[in-house]
Amino acid sequence: QVQLVESGGGLVQAGGSLRLSCAASGRTFSSYSMGWFRQAPGKEREFVAGIRWTGGSTYADFVKGRFTISRDNAKKTVYLQINSLEPEDTAIYYCAAKSRGSITFMAVRDEYDSWGQGTQVTVSA
Repeated sequence: QVQLVESGGGLVQAGGSLRLSCAASGRTFSSYSMGWFRQAPGKEREFVAGIRWTGGSTYADFVKGRFTISRDNAKKTVYLQINSLEPEDTAIYYCAAKSRGSITFMAVRDEYDSWGQGTQVTVSA
C-alpha cells in the first residue's frame, strides 16, 4: 500500500488560513488520484476535495470556494489550502490515494486504496 503522511493542521481562529500537506510514497505518484476527507467526532467521514492524476479537481458543495486542492508531483505531495476557516471546519483531515486504476466517483470512500492517519484542524470562534 501507499504510505501517506498528513501535516499542517493546528489551532487557528475563525477567518484564518491553513495549508495541509500530504506526502506520499510510491514511484508513480503522478498517476495517483488523491483526495481529502474530514471527520468530526461522532460524525461520518465526508469528502472535501479530490484531484485526479490528469489534473482535474472536484470539491464538496460546502467548500464554497474556500478550499483549493493542488499537487506537486515532483515532491509527491498533495495540498489543501483552506481560507476563511470556520468553526464548522474543525475535524481530522485525512488524505487518500487511489494508486491503481482510474477513479470514477471521487467522493466515494471505497474508491481509495490508501489512507493517512490524519491531521487535526481546530478552529476557534
